[in-house]
Amino acid sequence: MPDTTPNLELPFIMPAQAQKHVTHNEAIELLDMIVQLTVESTGATTPPASANEGQAWVLGASPSGGWAGQAGRIAAWRGGGWLFVTPREGWMAWVKSDSELQVFTGSIWATLAGTAA
Repeated sequence: MPDTTPNLELPFIMPAQAQKHVTHNEAIELLDMIVQLTVESTGATTPPASANEGQAWVLGASPSGGWAGQAGRIAAWRGGGWLFVTPREGWMAWVKSDSELQVFTGSIWATLAGTAA
């Protein structure tokens, strides 16, 4: 049996696992981040000086600081630290900076719809 679900890679609670609540809480954190995904911007490379709980960014090609080594991933400020998730083809996000709904094609975030300026 795999350790995670096939689509969202949520962790399974394994038989005889100690501290099952940790695995369950990790899955809830991921769901809270991914479902109805809203990001501040795409292509971000520098973490903000301060972030609010739940804020997220799609990272660009060469992120630095606390985001170093996480290119192309989604970074969300959760519980006082960064949670990184790799987007999957078909994921959609509302991008606040562009007022657009975007979809991940597997290689780029493409605009589906925007609001009038």
